[in-house]
Amino acid sequence: MAEDIKDSGFVIKDKRIFAESGEAKQTDASATPAAEDTKPAFPEAAQSGNDKEPDYPPINFTNFVLSLSTSALFHFGDFPDKEGGKTEKNLPAAKQTIDILDMLGEKSKGNLNENETQLIQGILYELKLRYVKEKA
Repeated sequence: MAEDIKDSGFVIKDKRIFAESGEAKQTDASATPAAEDTKPAFPEAAQSGNDKEPDYPPINFTNFVLSLSTSALFHFGDFPDKEGGKTEKNLPAAKQTIDILDMLGEKSKGNLNENETQLIQGILYELKLRYVKEKA
C-alpha cells in the first residue's frame, strides 16, 4: 500500500513532534520545511520587493476599537471604496459593527482602564447617534 501512495505523486511526512509512546521525537534537518516551501507572512510586502514587514500599528484594545469604529464609518459611506472610488452606505453592516462594539464594551466591563472605558463609551455614543440620523 505504501508503494501505491508513493507512485501517486504524493509525499506523506509525519510532522508530529511526539512519538506514539508520548515522548518527544528527535528533530532533524529534513523535518524542517525548506526555504522554498515557506510562504511569506505578508504576501503584499513580498510582492513589492520590500523585505521589511508592513508598518502596522501595535495590536491592543484601543487600536482594535478604533479599527471597528473606522469600519462602521466606512459602512456609513464616509470613505470611498478603494477600487471604484465611490462611497456606498450599508446601514445593516454599520449596525452590526456598532453591535459588536457594544457587546465588546459589555463583556469587558470592569477589565478596562479609565481611558479605554471612555474611548469605547464615546465611540459608541457617536456611532449610535450617527446611525439614528442616517436611519431617519
